[in-house]
Amino acid sequence: MKQTTRLVNFDSFYQDEGVDQLKTINPPVYRGSTVLFKSFEDLTLANTGKYNGITYGTDRLPTQRALEEAVRELEGGALTRTFPSGISAIINTFLAFTSSGDHVLVCDNAYGPTARFCNEVLTKYNIQITFIPSASGREIETCFQDNTKLIFLESPGSNTFEIQDIPAITSLAKKRNIITVLDNTWATPLYLDPFALGVDVSIQSATKYLSGHSDLLMGTVTVNKKYAEPLQHFYRVTETYTPEEDCYTALRGMRTLPLRLRQHERSALEIARWLESLPSIDQVIHPALSSHPQHHLWKRDFTGSSGLFAFVFKQEYTQKKLAEFVNSLQLFGIGYSWGGFKSLITAGKHNRTQESEYTGRTVVRLNIGLEEPEDLMKDLESGFELLK
Repeated sequence: MKQTTRLVNFDSFYQDEGVDQLKTINPPVYRGSTVLFKSFEDLTLANTGKYNGITYGTDRLPTQRALEEAVRELEGGALTRTFPSGISAIINTFLAFTSSGDHVLVCDNAYGPTARFCNEVLTKYNIQITFIPSASGREIETCFQDNTKLIFLESPGSNTFEIQDIPAITSLAKKRNIITVLDNTWATPLYLDPFALGVDVSIQSATKYLSGHSDLLMGTVTVNKKYAEPLQHFYRVTETYTPEEDCYTALRGMRTLPLRLRQHERSALEIARWLESLPSIDQVIHPALSSHPQHHLWKRDFTGSSGLFAFVFKQEYTQKKLAEFVNSLQLFGIGYSWGGFKSLITAGKHNRTQESEYTGRTVVRLNIGLEEPEDLMKDLESGFELLK
């Protein structure tokens, strides 16, 4: 069965056994903190950790469980847990799988808040951080230490879009029992299968494509069988949960994920190829273009691309001229995040721990939404005229 059909027909409402309830296409939303037990015997089981049902509002209410099962099935993992935001999913992954004295490798092109958490929080608890090149492969082995516990990858990175050689890294990591984590938000499980490439933990910022409408914050963490029990235990201890209404909205958004992502991909590629033809553009940074430095890795590991990419001008414009260009756009909202139906733009210079070809250069990032690409190109073209 194709993934589109599976997502549309996913059905898991966690109804009480023996209760004849009204069944709707979408699951009901439950609100509450206290969950009533049927008997004192059930309460006793809950007190000893042996009760199979839901014990409290933080114990993953039914809509959250339905969403987690849908994501788990889409990812092909053993266990999925949701978190209140993408960065919350990333933070809790580090907390669940590292301890004081560990060494962690983090890809240099990782999401900015990921790097800040590592530098400003993990280091406070005697966890050593080493940032590795954004396009790392087998050479990552030279960074391994006896206490290396985890490798955090983001492929492609969400600002400058470097791609790591994931299977090369995971094969080396498995020999040393090092956990590999991938932020796979850009491609989603539809266009990249982390577990097939040997990754242990797959993270999605469900804020982006899984929800698709820029109206919620959420993250998901999916693990393979080896790490299912540790994540499950950590989740129960911390009593993390995600609001039922957000889970409902994300689950609804997932039904249309394949259709939306297909349109994002087509429109973004059309605009990226048009930008490559313009004399004012020095480089379009899109993994699906043959001009991308790691395009061969994209062709090998990915089955598609999304609507997020970037470009750099041949000329470095002043802040005033750059502001004139960005502010003139009518169809591109100026704002963070991506993956929603509306096109967005950001622009800036990215400071990294290592030198790259984009050091000191303004990178313009586009989230191509669901508008007609012809209209978006006309909007950009009008803005480019102001730079002449």
